[in-house]
Amino acid sequence: MNPHSEPSKRTGDIPSTPTTVTPSAANPPNSPRSPHTPKPQAPADPPSSSGSSAPTAPIAPRGPAEASSPPGPEKATNPSNSSDPAASSPTSHLTGSAAPSHSSHSSAPADAVKDQPAEAQVTLRGPAELADALPYLMGFYPDDSIVMVALNGERGRFGGRVRLGIPTDTVQWPDVADQLAECLISAGQEREARPAAIIVYLCQEPAAGESGKDVKDRLRPLAQRLRTACGALDVPVLEALCLSNGRFWSYCCPDFRCCPAEGTPMVMPGTSVMAAAAAYAGMQVRGSLKEMEARLTPRTGPRAAEQEKALDAAAGALVPRMLRRDDAAAVRRATLDLAGAMIHRFRQDTPSGSNRARDACDDALITDAEAADLILGLQDRVTRDRAAEWMDGAAAAPALRLWRALARRCAGGYAEHAVAPLTLAGWVCWSTEDGPSARVALSCALAIDPDYTFAQLLHRAVNEGLDPEPLRRCLREQHREAAGEPRPAAPAPAAKDTRQPTKRPAPTRPGPAGRPRGPRGGTGPGSRTTDGRGRRRAGRDGDRSRR
Repeated sequence: MNPHSEPSKRTGDIPSTPTTVTPSAANPPNSPRSPHTPKPQAPADPPSSSGSSAPTAPIAPRGPAEASSPPGPEKATNPSNSSDPAASSPTSHLTGSAAPSHSSHSSAPADAVKDQPAEAQVTLRGPAELADALPYLMGFYPDDSIVMVALNGERGRFGGRVRLGIPTDTVQWPDVADQLAECLISAGQEREARPAAIIVYLCQEPAAGESGKDVKDRLRPLAQRLRTACGALDVPVLEALCLSNGRFWSYCCPDFRCCPAEGTPMVMPGTSVMAAAAAYAGMQVRGSLKEMEARLTPRTGPRAAEQEKALDAAAGALVPRMLRRDDAAAVRRATLDLAGAMIHRFRQDTPSGSNRARDACDDALITDAEAADLILGLQDRVTRDRAAEWMDGAAAAPALRLWRALARRCAGGYAEHAVAPLTLAGWVCWSTEDGPSARVALSCALAIDPDYTFAQLLHRAVNEGLDPEPLRRCLREQHREAAGEPRPAAPAPAAKDTRQPTKRPAPTRPGPAGRPRGPRGGTGPGSRTTDGRGRRRAGRDGDRSRR
């Protein structure tokens, strides 16, 4: 499994960022683990997976690394059809940590971290609050996913997170469990912060004829295997929860008085302490993972057939020209001009309503022929890189809408052409500090083409929490060079100036007779005198400049 690419099947995401809320849970009596608890260490997030396809992501909105993935761990492939990274979304503004609780199951009480008084601090107590916190930790609700969250330090501060689609083939469960445990724990060790404990979430909606309890029972062997895999690495699983059909179950609590067999209803959205803290910190939950992927999925039906015909026509006209050196530059210019005109059109017409309604409005703003020309033109690497210059300011939002619309137009046999617009969409999301959406878009791109270098690099950068500004500066400089604009002058250094004074041509001086003479003996401050050889001497302050 390649940590830099995302397979076409569902894979996990690994973010490495310390997270905002920090629960610390008591050890459940039946949680498999080694006799001693590992020594707690500072928070760290796994740094290696590829965005949406590999381990998951915790993200803090302006905080540390959005999602960092460990460079080494491999990512597990999921035979199921959806593959995407968990976009993390927790914010570094919510930071809490907790001392282990004494309840029978792994509840997660958290005490405020003393060394971070400026941050909002959240304490999570019990499985109900842990279940409610999941969408805020990820930035979306992770459908059909395994999510593992590391707890760091004695107070159980949230650390790295890993998300992976649940494999449909149960034979793969043992290998997937071992890889996820190894990925999350080794990533923490690489950053000198081995997790003290782990929380496991299994999220899956019932199939036809199933109930939430049926899902919980069906996934129990997977939960047990994950607990065993973590325990084998001397890291206990403090809580393992199954979330399905609006209810949750604990695999660690045997007490039916607090964890009934029929499950416990999830709290009403927006009514929990986590929801209040997230609103205060400006965190946004972007719906479910399936809803986010749907905005990037190619259309189907009669409209898809019409778009495919337009793509066939554009391919016949543009591809031969793109392969000829003399015509390639003209095609690039035409593609960029058309993209600029479309971005201006999208900027002039901003839709409102639900995501589905806004996407439908965007689809209506671009014709099949225009979409086909842009999709084919963006297959050229130079054109794609130039299009990436629309990544901030007023152009960012309409550019993101355009790239999403183009991804939805890659119908039929042109599905692989969606990699370029998907990667551009992920780049704009990352540039505008929307890490969860960036991981989803880049994960979709890597699911189509795991070897697409630009998507690989961006996905890794997002997961490792890198700052996009250096790349933005590079693209701005590229734009200036292409436009023939002069490079902006570098600011003058603040340190003392050591430059030598510029020599000026000596002015013509009148002879001795014509030179006005001052009063004899005039040696006032700032007056200039000459030495015997007629050279001017500086005033008492050493200043030779003319006053």
